[in-house]
Amino acid sequence: MEDPKIEDLDLYEILEIETTSTVADIKKAYRKKALQCHPDKNPDNPNAAKEFHQLSRILEVLIDATARKAYDAVLKGRKEAAIRHKELDSKRRKLKEDLEARERRAAANYKTKSADEKLKEEIERLRKEGSKQVEEELERIRQEVLEEQKAQLDANKCSGANYRIKIKWNVAKDDTTNGGYSHENLHRFLSKYGNVTALVLSQKRMGTALVEFEARNAAEMAVEMEVGLPSNPLKLEWVNPPPARKGAASSLVKPSDYESVVLTKMRQAEERRRLIEQLKAEDGDD
Repeated sequence: MEDPKIEDLDLYEILEIETTSTVADIKKAYRKKALQCHPDKNPDNPNAAKEFHQLSRILEVLIDATARKAYDAVLKGRKEAAIRHKELDSKRRKLKEDLEARERRAAANYKTKSADEKLKEEIERLRKEGSKQVEEELERIRQEVLEEQKAQLDANKCSGANYRIKIKWNVAKDDTTNGGYSHENLHRFLSKYGNVTALVLSQKRMGTALVEFEARNAAEMAVEMEVGLPSNPLKLEWVNPPPARKGAASSLVKPSDYESVVLTKMRQAEERRRLIEQLKAEDGDD
């Protein structure tokens, strides 16, 4: 089926605005609709590109004063004709349609242009000239979609490695208790914020450890709140700070589905191995 012509559509109805809407209102409604049907956000809709292009053509007509005036004249005439047409019975309607057909044929001999012809000319002019405002709106929509996609990619990149924290505390040279900290009590201090996937204490550099959390919120709370032993406070800092959140931070994430015990132990063993290698590398740098 052939796509409907722009002049045959109710442009205001498509954008869900009034015929008295301002240019600012039209642009706002366009951006809302364009973001909803943008092809990149609707990969499963085969008509997304066509609908998005149709919105751009609608915007062209409605933000151009001359084209909009010509369109409004056609729309007004169409609505008035629809009302009159509805009031006629079938016999009178047939007579009216025959009369209008003869009138249209006769009118073709006159140089005076009808409202429909004027609108078609304005649409053709817009097509040839292009519209700077439409190009600006299209670029704005493109940038908004790219920003949304980038934010999604940044969120997807946040893996366990982004929730790795370095821990330090004071240890005297002759202190055989490692400043009062062990793997057991460190794990107890930290696990209250969330699942700890790996925890390694440096054997060469006393007073140093690395911990990795499963959830970002757990790591953030540990950095902000954990003190450890009052007599020998801990200092926690990110190894690689995760991307900043947009808006307020959400509450601690509690995964509803856990891996099997075997898989969890395998993953934690791998994380422990990586942390040990990182500590060895840092010790070697000294």
